[in-house]
Amino acid sequence: MNQSRIEKTVFWPSLIFVVFATLLLVIFRDTVGPIVSEMMTGLTYRLDWAFEFLTIGLFIILIWLMVGRYGRVKLGNPEDKPEFSRFSWGGMLFCASMGTSIMFWSIVEPLYYYTGPPFGFEAESTEAAEYAVSYGLFHWGISAWALYALPAVVMAYSFFVRKNHSLKISAACQGVLGKHADGFLGKAIDVLVIWSMIGGLGTSLGLGVPMVAAVVGNLLGIEPSTWLNIAIIIVWTFIFSSSAYLGLYKGIRKLSDWNVYMALGLALFVIIVGPTLFILSYFTNSMGLMLDNFMRMSLNTDPISQGGFPQAWTVFYWAWFAATAPFIGIFVARISRGRSIRELVSNVLLWGSLGSWLYFGVFGGYAMNLDLTGKLDLTNVLSEQGETAVIVEVLNSLPLSALASVFFVILGFVFLATSLDSASYVIASVATKELGIKSEPARWHRLMWGILLSALAISLTVAGGLNVVQTSSVFVSVPVLIMYVLMAASLIKWLNKDEHIHTYVKSKK
Repeated sequence: MNQSRIEKTVFWPSLIFVVFATLLLVIFRDTVGPIVSEMMTGLTYRLDWAFEFLTIGLFIILIWLMVGRYGRVKLGNPEDKPEFSRFSWGGMLFCASMGTSIMFWSIVEPLYYYTGPPFGFEAESTEAAEYAVSYGLFHWGISAWALYALPAVVMAYSFFVRKNHSLKISAACQGVLGKHADGFLGKAIDVLVIWSMIGGLGTSLGLGVPMVAAVVGNLLGIEPSTWLNIAIIIVWTFIFSSSAYLGLYKGIRKLSDWNVYMALGLALFVIIVGPTLFILSYFTNSMGLMLDNFMRMSLNTDPISQGGFPQAWTVFYWAWFAATAPFIGIFVARISRGRSIRELVSNVLLWGSLGSWLYFGVFGGYAMNLDLTGKLDLTNVLSEQGETAVIVEVLNSLPLSALASVFFVILGFVFLATSLDSASYVIASVATKELGIKSEPARWHRLMWGILLSALAISLTVAGGLNVVQTSSVFVSVPVLIMYVLMAASLIKWLNKDEHIHTYVKSKK
């Protein structure tokens, strides 16, 4: 594959900003931490309406793209065919987006909703139990993937149709920004996007590393520690480095394929050995409640009683997903050559949602069954011992628990590695001057960002500043709100302007 040169005006400011900002957040974490947390709370309360309208608005635009005449527009030349099978393509877009977060929250999140339910329900009531998995299906379903899908469509259109050989969000805004996309404003957008990727990866680390460490500690009979966390990051870096060295086609694709097979295998195991009928029935009921209350959940701000549930969960999730969406959009766009706009949108919404729903339905249902039947008092474990203890208890309750735990750890490593190699690939792409359709960022460039991310992860783990970096990255979602408007406007302008050059994918009868 052709290798490309770095974009110095993005590479160096991004590198300096990431290192400098991380150092400041770590050094002053005790002072900055409470301030950042308070600002985050203020953001979710003051902009709750904006994030909720944004998400619904994106969903409407995506439906229009799928059913309208532009749905058949091909992302590439007339002779271009998809580079990856549908399985590999779907696997890469899901694994890059979810990471270990889906493993963690599918078990823990329903318990939080059970003990702190929405709509004024009584804690640990029948209503709270019924909505426990429903809200997980909502938060990790179509709305979340709508936030990822629009940047993917705009980037893919810019790269493959307009032949703008740059995988930068600034390029996706060029239809509105014009020449300013190549100036200071465009560079600032790209640097912010790289910071949002660092924070998004920090979230995966913040959840994944302690989770894997807790399960490994339980298997080996040792207490989780900082050194165990560092050892996990080092092993994870080795897996990533191998994948990144091989590149998109031989490394990331194959790692994602293994990831999907393992994730499906673990879910199938729990369905078979767990309370099968309860899991299936509970999932069906939860899906019905979610679909029936979709608009209520989507626009709930609770302004009268001010219980804080939508701000603490829904709005925070939309802000978090919005902050990481440019990264996912760029990666999904890069792997989508030869597909139609309709195919890209429908597959991101459908396969992304189905993967999330599978994990929440299976693991959330299993965890809730353990608590509701009294086999394990998981709500008490959550309040007294914490989230990772819940995951260990759930795994220990399974038949062949040691084998299941080992499999869970391996899956955690692969999920983490998939997230890192995708992130480093995208960051290197954003900081690259120009990329041809069959070009990749330089191998050293990809490895450099991956190793830097690993070094930052170890430093933050030792210093205890990971949470501050995670939370601060969500602030990027505020300017990203404006980026969404610019991207949507650019896409609509381009589609209308380029009507005469569009290649349409023939409908299959």
